[in-house]
This record gives sequence, C-alpha cells and structure tokens, in this order.
Amino acid sequence: MKILLPVDGSELSLWAVRHAIALARSGLQAHFVLANVQEPPTLYEVVTAHDAEVLEGMAASAGRHALEAAETLLREAGLPYDLDVVSGAPAQAIIDLTETHGCQAIVMGARGIGTLRAGLFGSVSRAVLDHSPVPVTIVKPPEADTATDTAGDASDEAAGS
Repeated sequence: MKILLPVDGSELSLWAVRHAIALARSGLQAHFVLANVQEPPTLYEVVTAHDAEVLEGMAASAGRHALEAAETLLREAGLPYDLDVVSGAPAQAIIDLTETHGCQAIVMGARGIGTLRAGLFGSVSRAVLDHSPVPVTIVKPPEADTATDTAGDASDEAAGS
C-alpha cells in the first residue's frame, strides 16, 4: 500500500508520521510518500524577486527543509519512502499528489491553528478529508500536547482582548 504523508515541518505533522510508522511496525506493508506543499509566491515576492527560478529554488529549499525531520523518522525506522515538494493550494495539491503517486491512503496531522482562525480560514486537513478520493486518517496529538495547545490559544485570545 502506498500512503501519502503530507508534512509541513510542524510537530503536528510529525505525529502523523509517527502514527504511520506504528502502522508499519504493526504489520502494514507500506511505501510512503513524504510530501510538502509550498504556497505559491505572493505578488510582493514576484515583484521583488524578478526571477521565477529564484522563487522556485527558495520554495524547493524550504520544502526540503520541512521534510527533514519526517525523513529522519522514516529512515531510522527502515521504511521505504519517496520525497516530493510541490507548489500550490495545499488541500488541492495534497489530493493531486495522491493521484500523481498512486497512493491508496493519506495520513496527515490535524490542523495546528486555533478555533477562531480555523473558522475564518478553513482547514487543510478538513478540505482533504472532504474531497479526497482515498481514505484519510487525521492524526491528533496526544492529550497532553492538546491541552498545552488549547491553553496557548486561550492565552493568545486573552492577550488580544
């Protein structure tokens, strides 16, 4: 089975990688595709850079950097994987990567933003879940980390009021 692991470099996305490794250690025969999606350059970046190749190089470098920790986890586990860095709208790019690589499933982290921001901007994991042609597993962090994240959101909201 080929499984897409979208990674943004966050600890939340690494929990998804750890979950996928646990599945493989439990007997699932899998080949993984570690992927990072870089958002397209902003108008400001296009105007100031004047060179599309420079912007592409920066995005590729940032994508490779975001994949490093996840790649280390898979390499240390001795599991087969491919790497891909693409540019585009994250949810659609993840769905496209599934088709490009012939993946039968997606394992990804839960969103890492607070409730207020999620309501305003939406969630990549939610959009992938809603539109994916293959099964999607959303991995949430352990409860201890969730409580810390929630406390951080509450203090951030309190500081802003």
